[in-house]
Amino acid sequence: MLNYLWAGMIIVGIVYAACTGNIVEVTNAALDSSREAITLCITMAGVMAFWTGLMEIAQRGGLIRSLTRQMAPVLKFLFPGLPAGHPAREHIATNFIANVLGLGWAATPAGLKAMADLENLEEDRRARRAAGPARKRGIASNEMCTFLIINISSLQLIPVNVIAYRSQYGSVNPAAIVGAGILATAASTGAAVIFCKVMERGRRA
Repeated sequence: MLNYLWAGMIIVGIVYAACTGNIVEVTNAALDSSREAITLCITMAGVMAFWTGLMEIAQRGGLIRSLTRQMAPVLKFLFPGLPAGHPAREHIATNFIANVLGLGWAATPAGLKAMADLENLEEDRRARRAAGPARKRGIASNEMCTFLIINISSLQLIPVNVIAYRSQYGSVNPAAIVGAGILATAASTGAAVIFCKVMERGRRA
């Protein structure tokens, strides 16, 4: 559907530009935008490589594991059914830490690993190898739903990606977004936690 939508918008734009005599401006804009997109990709690739590398160093150095232990009360509150010492805990913690730093790219691999671990936990529950209610295949568990919702709400203290975008486009103070970002994401995360806890009660079996 999105492919049809974008194709339709492009065709309508080209036809309108041709009918109004602005086809030259559209062509120039397309070329300028292509050049600007490449420049932006190079800039963001550097930012991504730098912060993703720091996250990898932190993980190999044991910092993530240490922070996971420090986050144990938070993880216990958010995921009361997740067994202590389960591999998903470290990946969930890594995802949360990356999101707090505004590193969506670095958060994605950890998030995928966390969901895979949570699916393995569901398989263990279906086989009676782990405690907790087992859902049918194709139905997300409480932990999966909570993790996905909290991940989407994404509390951010340092929105690195947004700061990089603002710097790329010539903002006088790229970090000015930090305060507003903290307030907005704190509100969204608070709402997400409340929603998850309310829905969790209704799904207990």
